[in-house]
Amino acid sequence: MSHIQAPGYRITENARLDARNTFGVRARAPMLVEVTDTAALPELAGYAMLRDPALLVLGGGSNLLLAADPPGAVLTFNTCGISLLDASDRQALVRAEAGVVWHDFVLWTLGHGLSGLENLALIPGTVGAAPIQNIGAYGVEVCECVHAVEAFDRHTGRFVRLSPADCAFAYRDSVFKQQPDRYWVTAVEFSLSRQFQPRLDYAGLAAELQAMGVTDPPRPAQVAEAVIRIRRRKLPNPAVLGNAGSFFKNPLVPQAQAEALRAEHPALPVYPAGDGVRCKLSAAWLIEQCGWKGHRDGDAGVSAQHALVLVNHGNASGADVLALARRIAASVQARFGVAIEPEPRLVGATW
Repeated sequence: MSHIQAPGYRITENARLDARNTFGVRARAPMLVEVTDTAALPELAGYAMLRDPALLVLGGGSNLLLAADPPGAVLTFNTCGISLLDASDRQALVRAEAGVVWHDFVLWTLGHGLSGLENLALIPGTVGAAPIQNIGAYGVEVCECVHAVEAFDRHTGRFVRLSPADCAFAYRDSVFKQQPDRYWVTAVEFSLSRQFQPRLDYAGLAAELQAMGVTDPPRPAQVAEAVIRIRRRKLPNPAVLGNAGSFFKNPLVPQAQAEALRAEHPALPVYPAGDGVRCKLSAAWLIEQCGWKGHRDGDAGVSAQHALVLVNHGNASGADVLALARRIAASVQARFGVAIEPEPRLVGATW
């Protein structure tokens, strides 16, 4: 590997990505560009390798599957600042740069007496990736707290500030996924509360707090601790067993289809999708009913803890994991007539 160090960035040729993806699959990038100062982005945007549509912007590597080596350069942000922009007795505006580790940021907000992100504790990845995926867990989506997203617009060569409406947030979706070649997210501003209103309606969360001996009302840090305990029980640690968390999105189906499936399978968990037209089904339940939980094909497998989590037992390739995912989806389609789709981004392959 050879390196080029310049003000605001570092370039590495033929860079290994094994430790930069939480599946831990082996892969190499022809060029890895690590940004330490976003002021360098206009210069970098002029480089042919970064104008290539094959460019991959990589955060913590926790929401992608490298099914093959990236065909183009890889760009990553090592910017890690957090600042309090404005505060009152009720609200606070906080800015975090793209390279900040998400869980560290959640803990920072809790340590400063701010609430809103506690249900999103222990989600792997970086702040910059959070609005792209519109991460969500335990009844909360990050878009509910996003005040603005700062980004570099590759179409115009300018820095822009996008409102939540501009971001077009939807379930695990955003304008950043809809136009993947346009924006480089550089920082996110969050509007957080000093007056805590707990969100405990998600299954198991209130029960976990009760098991912790927490009496009403809980503190934000206690809700975060309950989430952390549940996640650690349900989800394998990527540092021990390679994975990218939930591999499949919960499918959205028309209400009539959901009702028909529920009539045939009374135990099927069904949730309102929020649009009054569709319902959200539990992908984990569908997959488990097809017998996949704990299944293993060589070193590619399904977690014995949670049917939504595909894992790398050591030496699985990204292609191995993808092949297993396709078999799982085909079986769910065949048995229930429901299409399930991957949540992580697929690199080097299409679904």
